[in-house]
Amino acid sequence: MLMTWRVTVDTKAGPETLHGRETFDWGDTLRVTADLPVGVIRDVTARIPVAVLDSDRIFMNGYQTWTSCPEYGVGDRIWDLSRVPPATLRKYDFDRYGDYHFVRYPRTHGITHGHSYCYFRRGGTYRLIGTLDETPGYTLFEYDAAVASLTVRRDCSGVKCGGEYHLFDLCTAIGDEDRVFDAWFSAAGIAPLPAPKLKGYTSWYNRYEDIDEAAIRNDLDGCKTLLSPGDLFQIDDGWEPAVGDWLEADGTKFPNGLSPIVEDIHASGFKAGLWLAPLAVRKDSKTAREHPEWLLTHGGKPWSLGSNWGGFYALDIDVPQVTEHLERVFDRVIREWGFDLLKLDFLYAAAPFGTDSETRAARMTRAADLLRRLCGDRAILGCGVPVFPSFGRFEYCRVSCDVSLDWDDKPFMRLCHRERVSTKHAILNTLYRRELNGRAHLNDPDVFFLRDDNIDLLPEQKRLLAELNALFGGVLLMSDDVNAYTDAQRDAYAYIRSLSENAENVRFHPDEFKVTYTLDGEDRAINIPREWF
Repeated sequence: MLMTWRVTVDTKAGPETLHGRETFDWGDTLRVTADLPVGVIRDVTARIPVAVLDSDRIFMNGYQTWTSCPEYGVGDRIWDLSRVPPATLRKYDFDRYGDYHFVRYPRTHGITHGHSYCYFRRGGTYRLIGTLDETPGYTLFEYDAAVASLTVRRDCSGVKCGGEYHLFDLCTAIGDEDRVFDAWFSAAGIAPLPAPKLKGYTSWYNRYEDIDEAAIRNDLDGCKTLLSPGDLFQIDDGWEPAVGDWLEADGTKFPNGLSPIVEDIHASGFKAGLWLAPLAVRKDSKTAREHPEWLLTHGGKPWSLGSNWGGFYALDIDVPQVTEHLERVFDRVIREWGFDLLKLDFLYAAAPFGTDSETRAARMTRAADLLRRLCGDRAILGCGVPVFPSFGRFEYCRVSCDVSLDWDDKPFMRLCHRERVSTKHAILNTLYRRELNGRAHLNDPDVFFLRDDNIDLLPEQKRLLAELNALFGGVLLMSDDVNAYTDAQRDAYAYIRSLSENAENVRFHPDEFKVTYTLDGEDRAINIPREWF
């Protein structure tokens, strides 16, 4: 195999371009460095010929945990936001959730792209290419089936240079699923943090922000009759006065604060979990009003990260007062209130841009390291985070978008961004990011449901979601009011839990769209209805 590369640097004397060639075999590690002139990097690009058959499948990892990334056919394309009316796009900032503001989306079938790793699958044989280091910039892959060429780019445009620079650090591997992913993680020196499988409850998908002390205590009473000692009881969004204001609970909803509830969670034998979006700041929050100098800016203005909560900004981790503020927040949540696990959400907000001395990937990695330090020995469940920077830093990490209370959200939302809410997309990500579980972290496939009210999923869809979460996840959370469970629903919960704890030899067969496993010595199979996807 031959990789040809090119790097262009803008110097005082004008653009200067360097070229090179690297010969390799599948299974080799590619470390390409170059001595760059003093200047600013304009572009770092390599091309590798990759021949595929019409029947081959292509996987391109999505930018962040919510980004939809199934396997693609050679004639597929990834939709951009061109179907969203410009006025709607400006109003809701849909282009801020993913990579739309810094990655080109060709409107051509047969061109797919992804971040950090990709593979080409022919039956049970995988050809994988994965990054070994993202601090010099995210590794972007783009495959053009029409010319059988894989373009590899380093996301480092605008960075000052002068001297040796790591253009590419790549692992290539060929073989079956386990062989190629084991080879990649071994070459990268990445290992998951020690953590047990996590089971339990979260408040979000039944109550959303409509929580208060009475509702949480009601759900805790129900969980006492179903969950096991050591399980997680998580209070999700809605406990805070506003996103970004984390130092006190909403006094109207929680007049006694959160400490007494944490004590009762612990007394019930459960771990206490709390949701925060520590780097996000709602536009009308007290924090945003009183400390506009803390906000991350671009072009002289605070950079909007999306439309949640009426719109939100990000904290700038380079402002010393921001780090001091976050230290106070985590000290209160962990040491004063006593939470055991922190679900940290919307983390992509840390690094939508880089600087002339730091790529956006390096900044995101630095933010992940900061959060790891602030949480100390308390477990982190990461969410809404670019994928590679979470590896080996968080005990648990989401691998999908949020599930919806129906199958695929509202029709108009299906024209929207790849990070949207969708049970259909969540299941696909659970299947196609399965190899990360136990290698990068324990995968969180999001929740499952057993309830019949306040939900529009078919019984068969609820069962499929629950079974796949149990078989492929390291996190198994439900989001129901257990007090309303029937005996049949309690039996169903016991069965789903047994899958998580006892199923062996679990395999996804993508060509057959079937899952096989062994339970209690019996070989079993789940045939996934293709027409649903």
